[in-house]
Formats: sequence, structure tokens, C-alpha cells
Amino acid sequence: MRIPTILKTHLATLVLILLASTLAMAQYDDGQYQILQARYGTSRNNVDVTSRLKELARQDRTFRMGNSTFGFDPDPGVIKTLRIYARGRNGRTRTFEFAEGSTVDGSMFTGWASGNWGHGGWNGGWGDRNGDGDEGQYEILQARYGTARNNVDVTERLKQLASQDRTFRMGNSTFGIDPDRGVLKALRIYARSRNGRTRMFEYAEGSTVDGSLFTGWSSGNWGRGGWNGGWGDNNNNNNNNVSIGGGGDYASLNIISATYGAANQRRDVTDRVRAMVREGRLLMGVSNDILGGDPAPNTRKTLWVTYSTGRGRQQEVRVNEGQRLSIP
Repeated sequence: MRIPTILKTHLATLVLILLASTLAMAQYDDGQYQILQARYGTSRNNVDVTSRLKELARQDRTFRMGNSTFGFDPDPGVIKTLRIYARGRNGRTRTFEFAEGSTVDGSMFTGWASGNWGHGGWNGGWGDRNGDGDEGQYEILQARYGTARNNVDVTERLKQLASQDRTFRMGNSTFGIDPDRGVLKALRIYARSRNGRTRMFEYAEGSTVDGSLFTGWSSGNWGRGGWNGGWGDNNNNNNNNVSIGGGGDYASLNIISATYGAANQRRDVTDRVRAMVREGRLLMGVSNDILGGDPAPNTRKTLWVTYSTGRGRQQEVRVNEGQRLSIP
């Protein structure tokens, strides 16, 4: 029996589609980490979302996540986080943290699209005191908060914060002091690497500090001296210094306030917008999902953001719903 030419063509096309799908699946599944569990929420209230994450992974390799993604709000009024607990090829566990409204990329995880993960192996709950939080490469020598003109030693306060959580957003209220009023401040962490060289990590006021870089973070087994350079960073290792959440006093982005809505139906979304700042820049879409809900149903809404860069004057930008905001 001869197969008609048109049928041969359709069969060939089907084979090509299946081959392309197989290759795409292979691309999605070549990550370095196997997911053990995923949880969404805050340290106070969080839930296991491993099964829901598998559904999302089958649909796409990347997605923007928030309350609407998971279908609930485990801690209303607070910025939530997705924590993915995974094991590397070397057998060591690691936590990946994604702030509410950010994009999750599954390319880091093996078996992502197939859902061949999440079979257990994580029993640490939300916390990160299973050794994972203390595998960092740098030992903290000292921490100072302020500006070059006025700054204070906050090493002991940082130990208290580290014992409570691996990540936190910091500012004057965090440390209980404003060492230089009216000026954007920074947290500087001075640390020593395994090879003995010192390095300075700078976090702009309002940015998030992640302790995964530092050894002994949650145990407070650090800060026993070894740094006497004060605020300065002229320790012949300036090329190794890192600015996080901004570029220091002159280049960092400071989100002063942000509101979303229309007329008198507006919601404060300052914390949510700040959470989206990456490396001193803000790039985000303006929508109800990203900004945590609809404060004015059936009305065209606007996002108002007041900000400054470095020591510059305050500026305001307005972006309508459905558009994208980019600062600077």
C-alpha cells in the first residue's frame, strides 16, 4: 500500500514538531539544581506551593509571580517571597528567593518543565538554618551604616537581624538611627574571603540584604574584629568592592514613595516598588497583578513614584496602567 504524498508531508511535519518539543524540553531541564520544595509567603505565614509551581513550570520556563499566581495571599499587606529550596550536583542545598512581582526563571533547575522534582528532601520549613545559610564565601569583619560624613558601627545590630532571617530590607528604622539626616545612606559590610583578601559590600538604603554571601550568618559567628579602615574603602582591594541595590551615594536609586490608583482611591505600594529595584534601576510593568490588586475597579489607574538618584533632588514620574516604568 502506497502512502499518499500529502500524508507523508504531514507525517514529516509531525516528526519535526515532536523533535523540536523534545529539544525544547531538554533545554528546560538542563539546570544545575534539583528542586526539593517551594514555599510562598513570609517568615510569619508561608505555605507549600510545590505542586502549583509544577503546574506553572509545565506551561512556561519563566513567569512573573505573586498572589494571583498562587491563588491566595498568605500574609495580607506584606510583600511576600517565593523560596525555592534545591540541591546542587555536589549534594549541597541552596535557597533561591524571588520577591513578589519578580520573574522566576526555571533554567537553573533540572527537570523544570517535566515536573520531575519536589520529591522531598527538605524539612527546614521557611527557615534557612540547616547549614545552607552559612555556606558563604566571606567572613564579616564589621558593618557600618550611614554616609562618608557620618556613620556608625552596626555590627551587633546586624547579628540580631541575621539570627531572625537570611534576608531583610534595611534603612533607618532597621538600625534605629539616622546618622545623616536628609541624605541617602548605605550599609557597608567589610568582609574577608577564604583567600584572606578583604572586600566591601555596599547596600543602598531601602535595598535588600541577603546573608547567603557570608559564612556563619545566622549563627552570628563573625564580627570579631580585623577591620580598622573606618568608612573608607582604600584597602588596595577596591576592584573587589561591590555595590548592591544601587551605586553608592552618587548613583543609587532611592524610591521615596509610590502610590497606585485613581483620584481618592489610591494605595501605598512603596515597599512593592522598592522590591523591584535591581542594580540601581527600576524596570516594571504597571498592572493590578504586579502592584497587588485593583484599588479602583473599572477605572483607569496611574502609578505615581517619587524618587531620587544619589544625592540629587526628588523627582516624580507618573505611568498609566498597562504601560512600563523605567528609572533612570
